[in-house]
Amino acid sequence: MGLVAAFAIGLLATLAAGAAAAAPARIILLRHGEKQNAWKLCPVGVQRSQALKAQHLGKGAADSLFRPGETPKAFFAITLHTLELITPAATSWGQPVITYSVLPEGSPADFREQLNVQTRKAAQDLLNDPRWDGSTVVVAWEHDHIAKVVPPAKAGKMPGPVPVTLYDLLGLAKFKDAPANWPDETYDYFWIIDFDPATKAPASFRMEKQVFSGAFAGVPQNDWGAPNGLTPASKCQMPKPKKKADRKAGGTQ
Repeated sequence: MGLVAAFAIGLLATLAAGAAAAAPARIILLRHGEKQNAWKLCPVGVQRSQALKAQHLGKGAADSLFRPGETPKAFFAITLHTLELITPAATSWGQPVITYSVLPEGSPADFREQLNVQTRKAAQDLLNDPRWDGSTVVVAWEHDHIAKVVPPAKAGKMPGPVPVTLYDLLGLAKFKDAPANWPDETYDYFWIIDFDPATKAPASFRMEKQVFSGAFAGVPQNDWGAPNGLTPASKCQMPKPKKKADRKAGGTQ
């Protein structure tokens, strides 16, 4: 058995048994902002990063997601897009961003495999590192590695059920309201996962829309799975047309 498969099986067994060594009290999970290319956010995504700091995630935010008097313990990112999105909020708290760094280099397959590896490592650390035990952490991630339905044509070619999304690695399938797929044009939601302090297992899940006002009222706030209304004039990358098999599976490219 390969090392990756062995790790995945071991992590799944831990999740199934509810035997994580440690776990945050809460994970606030969100996707990166709208992107211009593989390396940076478009102007709309940059505005979203500032809106998140001002209204939801920054110190003194108008509609903070944190409990009164609470300080987030850590901010996490995986790609340049997620790092760019979450840095303003983290900086407002005087905190660095902990990165499981993956750069958009090499072939698409190589990039995807690095995302797989780093997502598995991040999940393992979240569920075992005592630094985060009992705290609130913010995780900005790549959407296909938050949740993704694999089209049947691709699923049949995969060597085995090795989990590569936080949906699987954190055991979110137990919640009927947790979507198994994150849509391409949806950038404006938080997933909030609370953990049982005794078992360290996920105890509740909810989705919350990012709602902005004032100077940030123009940042897209579309419903889950609905078009975000952006056009090429925004300088944001447009979603690729879905293939027939992907439409049936609800997957994204």
